[in-house]
Amino acid sequence: MTAPTRRNAPKRRPSRGRKWIIALLVLVALLVGADFALAAAGEYQVAQKMRAKLGLAEDPSVRINGFPFITQALGGDYKDIEISATGVPVRDQLRDLEIQANLLHTRIELSNLLAGNTKGAKIDRVQGRVKIKANDLNRLVNQVTPFTDMAIEPDTRAEGSEEQAPPRTSAAVKLSGNTTLASRKISLTAYGTVTLVGGQVELAVNELKIDDLSLEPFIAHLKQALSIKIDPGVLPFTVTPTAVQVESGAFTVEGTVDDIPLDQGNG
Repeated sequence: MTAPTRRNAPKRRPSRGRKWIIALLVLVALLVGADFALAAAGEYQVAQKMRAKLGLAEDPSVRINGFPFITQALGGDYKDIEISATGVPVRDQLRDLEIQANLLHTRIELSNLLAGNTKGAKIDRVQGRVKIKANDLNRLVNQVTPFTDMAIEPDTRAEGSEEQAPPRTSAAVKLSGNTTLASRKISLTAYGTVTLVGGQVELAVNELKIDDLSLEPFIAHLKQALSIKIDPGVLPFTVTPTAVQVESGAFTVEGTVDDIPLDQGNG
């Protein structure tokens, strides 16, 4: 006796509520996509403007922070436009600067932003930074004594001992690298300070250690060779430098300026 065959169960149709949920999700996805597309168009126009203003060879990276973009656009107030560019040369001294700027509360109508018309646009505050990297430091000290593999680090031994309140115009630094003395390759570690003086970074070495004690008479020469001045050029939007910091791989010079037209400054 054969078992009775079971009839296929009828397919369940999506409920009306489920259809509404799917439609809502599709609508949200479209709105989010349109918001990102509109933000990208605005970022492109800012990048074009900043390339000309800062005299860059390529468009800088531009990000308009904050979501959704459309609410900022409708109000004509963009809370934080972040701009960065790498490999920026300054005269014949530096070749690999990293420039960063945060434009806080940039006030411009959406139609003008998308058209690239920044006349009349204003910024409540600009935070500008320039990073001087280890490879540029290596290039500068090589003009005096041939150093290689220079590295920049904060001097953690000085943490907690500095009473200077922000903005700090000096910071402790640890340098390491290699050089050749008397036909011998040696490794060195130097401790000192970087100080902001008149918009320039002054590097002073106070203590230096080498791995070949027979060459200690050369330490004074090495300390002098590493004690140099670095001109980072003009900060974005002609921000006046007010502080210097040491981080892994770089010195950072920074400052702020308030109430500035977007078209003012560099360029």
